[in-house]
Amino acid sequence: MRLTSTTLLSGLAAFGLFGSFVAAADEDSKAPKETYFDSLPVPPLVELTPKNFEEVANKTKWLLVKHYSPFCHHCLAYAPTFQTAYEFYYTSKPEEAGEKDFTNFYDFKFASINCIAFSDLCTGGLNMTFLSSIIEESLEKSKPGSRPKTLDLPKAGENKRPAVDPKRAKEVEAGKTPKKPVATANEEGTSVALTAENFQRLVTMTQDPWFIKFYAPWCPHCQDMAPTWEQLAKTMKGKLNIGEVNCDKETRLCKDVGARAYPTILFFKGGERSEYEGLRGLGDFIQYAEKAVDLASGVPDVDLASFKALEQKEDVIFVYFYDHATTSEDFQAIERLPLSLIGHAKLVKTRDPAMYDRFKITTWPRFMVSREGRPTYFPPLTPNAMRDTNQVLDWMRSVWLPLVPELLVTNARQIMDHKIVVLGVLNRDDQESFQGALREIKSAANEWMDRQIQEFQLERKKLRDAKQMRIEEAEDRDDQRALRAAKAIHVDMNNSGRREIAFAWVDGVAWQRWIRTTYGIDVKDGERVIINDQDNRKYWDNTVTGNYILVSRTSILETLDKVVYTPQALKPKLTISPFEKVFFDIRLSFTDHPYLSLGCVVGIAFGVFSWLRGRSRRGRGHFRLEDSISIKDFKEGFLGGSNGNTKAD
Repeated sequence: MRLTSTTLLSGLAAFGLFGSFVAAADEDSKAPKETYFDSLPVPPLVELTPKNFEEVANKTKWLLVKHYSPFCHHCLAYAPTFQTAYEFYYTSKPEEAGEKDFTNFYDFKFASINCIAFSDLCTGGLNMTFLSSIIEESLEKSKPGSRPKTLDLPKAGENKRPAVDPKRAKEVEAGKTPKKPVATANEEGTSVALTAENFQRLVTMTQDPWFIKFYAPWCPHCQDMAPTWEQLAKTMKGKLNIGEVNCDKETRLCKDVGARAYPTILFFKGGERSEYEGLRGLGDFIQYAEKAVDLASGVPDVDLASFKALEQKEDVIFVYFYDHATTSEDFQAIERLPLSLIGHAKLVKTRDPAMYDRFKITTWPRFMVSREGRPTYFPPLTPNAMRDTNQVLDWMRSVWLPLVPELLVTNARQIMDHKIVVLGVLNRDDQESFQGALREIKSAANEWMDRQIQEFQLERKKLRDAKQMRIEEAEDRDDQRALRAAKAIHVDMNNSGRREIAFAWVDGVAWQRWIRTTYGIDVKDGERVIINDQDNRKYWDNTVTGNYILVSRTSILETLDKVVYTPQALKPKLTISPFEKVFFDIRLSFTDHPYLSLGCVVGIAFGVFSWLRGRSRRGRGHFRLEDSISIKDFKEGFLGGSNGNTKAD
């Protein structure tokens, strides 16, 4: 039987189709499949290629990559070791991770590169122990204190964790670095007497938080505070270590910590410390101690949901935004900040994209403070500036007060000095009226800040436009010297010369005496608002129409506009007597213009000295022509006669 050409071609086509089907089936059989470890599914190891390398590397902070050749017998022998390590860690569950898995909690991934297929990606071992040491070092840097000191590793090729006997489990658990002290703090509920011998061992060489007073037995303030301190120790039993140092006996220790006045109260965590500067009542101590313990535990990581819950409890929250490229050096820098914020604000960190969107974060790392939901950003953007603890703390101190804080003894200087302050005198006893008045003041504060931001942006735009016009004018004239000078102009918005405006409120009942003597106001006559200029010892309590400034957004903003932009429209009142104002102005002149004031004093002193010297000469009888003879005598001559030529016998 003869084969026709059509039959032959059909057979070849069928053979080719069958061959492609077999090749496809062979490729499917070689494709990586999902594996199981501890009965948990594990996705295939990511294979890196030139197409996905940048994408995978940029999406994670830690990426452990195996470079291999499919023809290398060493690589083939090592493959089960790497695969087992990957499965072991992928299915592990850190205790602090909550609902997050290993990959998301540590931001750590595994991958491999075929160096025969993609040699350009390979720039260059290794048992399980060596491989685990590389991984553990990276995990500890990412989440300090979350990894155990010892770890039972499976052998290469195994698909289950090695069984650990109960004794070994206790040893492993004991070897884990705890986030909080293992020993119970202040077990006895007493204040521990610390000396130079045990201070370093118990306090500075550990990470246990301590609240310590440095006192002298003869100090009356220390004696008055002693019962309160004992009660504090009982209240903080099991929560915080309380200690005390007798500075009469431990002179060198007190000098080393900078205790120059008694009592000095310090909070310690390791080698870092923070001085307590608040009131010395039991409630004040307890409130500070509880916040100190919370902040000393570290900087927590938050997402948008937990941040919203935190906003309901805290007025001021500092937020550190970071991404996968943030280094351990950056994290170490922010870990040094919490102790300085005790009693002032809360510090958290986040890498939640929802938080980025809410606060419009596009560069990392970035610092921000949220005061009642209103963001204020740390101006420097470079990582080095973020690591400058002193610079960051200076900025934090300038913004850590709430939008409308309560005036207290501890913050009065910070609120009142060098600012024009809108101060609401409120009555906390009437809660309904108090809450309404506070809302009005906050509304006025928000509107004023919005207006200031708009004015700032407008002024900056004008300065930039002026600079651009100079550049264009120099280019048109082809004047290179003028062009360089125009480009060198720096748009500086810090020297605008405007006084800072702040808003606050004071309890008119608790501060009744001070308010009456300073401003002549009594809260019993109704809640009022004053605008205070502490630097010049003057204030305004009337509107343009002569009425009192009411606790109203409209009344506050209308009067504040006059005070700031047209101060001559309103006559201020003095917080001191006119006699005191004279001496205050003299002192202020010496403070603001020391050299000019000194020159004036020297000139006045020289004038007074010259006048007194002239008076003293007259008193001693020195010859003066106008006093000794008259004009008539002068004309007749000294010896008589019509002139001085008359001859006398």
